[in-house]
Amino acid sequence: MHAWGKWGRNFVEYGVAAARAALDDAGVAWKDIEFVAGGETVRNGYPGFVAASTFAQALGWNGARVASSYAACASGVTALSTARAQILAGLADVALVVGADTTPKGFLAPTSGERPDDPDWLRFRLLGATNPTYFALYARRRLDLYGATTDDFAAVKVKNSTHGLTNPYARYRKAFTLDDVRNSPVVSDPLRLLEICATSDGAAALVLSTPEYAARHGIESPVRIRAVSTVTPRYPNTVIEMPNFATDSAAGSSAPTLSFRDSIAAAAYEEAGVGPEDLDLAEVYDLSSALELDWYENIGLCKEGEAERLIRDGETTHGGRCVVNPSGGLACFGEAVPAQAIAQVCEVTWHLRGQAGERQVDGATCGLTINQGLFGHGSSVILTS
Repeated sequence: MHAWGKWGRNFVEYGVAAARAALDDAGVAWKDIEFVAGGETVRNGYPGFVAASTFAQALGWNGARVASSYAACASGVTALSTARAQILAGLADVALVVGADTTPKGFLAPTSGERPDDPDWLRFRLLGATNPTYFALYARRRLDLYGATTDDFAAVKVKNSTHGLTNPYARYRKAFTLDDVRNSPVVSDPLRLLEICATSDGAAALVLSTPEYAARHGIESPVRIRAVSTVTPRYPNTVIEMPNFATDSAAGSSAPTLSFRDSIAAAAYEEAGVGPEDLDLAEVYDLSSALELDWYENIGLCKEGEAERLIRDGETTHGGRCVVNPSGGLACFGEAVPAQAIAQVCEVTWHLRGQAGERQVDGATCGLTINQGLFGHGSSVILTS
């Protein structure tokens, strides 16, 4: 990775730094990379739209094939999936996956221009529904449906701030108390400032290869990608997902067995042949502290409405059943959109290798990452040692 923060530099610098670190870690020369997958960043002009070739040029043209992917916050795993498919198809033995971003100050805003047929433009301009508005609607849903309390949300922030204290790549490395969270300003009721992730600069990169290629480079027991899920919702989608501001009607067609978020992890479990009971750690998409509780249920750590019990009982921190966001999560990193799903895979990999330092999950052999992107992009990866 390149450390998260507000550095004010070109996103390419971050991506190149992360790429070179990944190549060094793998013991692979850049000239030997056969395929480059880049996560796009639409806020950084044309170079951001063609991210894979941008990074390939910055590293020095080597003739590799390239592909760039945009799936909002799921962009990194879409890029990873593309590289993995090239390898599984026998078109490449080794690939590089890179995502990097430079973000403007403040919450993410729509790109410029008048686009009344664009749902994302409409939700900002017509409804004034910034991202924290959506996060707060989901938080209110938990309060109303499951009896969650605002202290449950605050407890998630406290946990993640503790996890991220020793993470050298995290932007925020400070332990917060419940009172710190309670006393921070309300941004979108019921969520407070410390419960909403920031926007950040940052980068992450991975080297993927066949097992045979890894063995030739002296890696006898590599971390393996067991599954990649990039599913979309099924009709009718009865839970609001950004950027939409209405659900599908279930009057003429019954709702699917699994909600969209449930289906993301379910597809990964099915492909990997494992279940939530096998997880030692999970990196989940905590855009808000309240949203992390939803993910506990979506990845099967508990039944619907039981997430609060897990956070209250300490089941998602060290010594508990499954450590969630040992990196500190977006609470400590902030959003660097095309990099964050890749960063989740980096974090799980370090734990499976036993290289996570003071935040190490003891004996970790199986981990999951999960997030989602605008317009129904699923994103989940299961890795094992």
